[in-house]
Amino acid sequence: MFRLSIVTPEKIFYDDDIVSLVVPGTEGYLGVLSNHAPLITALKIGRIEFRDTNEEVSILSVTNGFLEVSANTASLLCDAAEYAKDIDVARAESALEKAQAKIADYNNGQKDIDIKEENLAVERAKNRLKIHKENS
Repeated sequence: MFRLSIVTPEKIFYDDDIVSLVVPGTEGYLGVLSNHAPLITALKIGRIEFRDTNEEVSILSVTNGFLEVSANTASLLCDAAEYAKDIDVARAESALEKAQAKIADYNNGQKDIDIKEENLAVERAKNRLKIHKENS
């Protein structure tokens, strides 16, 4: 087993021992087990899965960040993390609709919209909805 700490700007989201971890690296998903070689990698919007010492699997939605693995500790710093069971579907659907509407406005000539941010908002919302659907 090894220690997993997940920290968001608002709080320490998780801090306990686990036996396995899978995270969405920028080059694809990667797994971490006990005594993993030191590693630092960027994370993208995606799904985190970890198995705790009671063999219970937790699924989370994550929004960007970094993972550092060193000395049998995995430290994950991310913009946001949310358990699949806690995802507010109505809020995610609303965020998706708003972002898609702004993208449509941009495509119709309204150039004061940050299109990159709106595309990321679509990706975040779709990720949350997908994770909720797969795990409910």
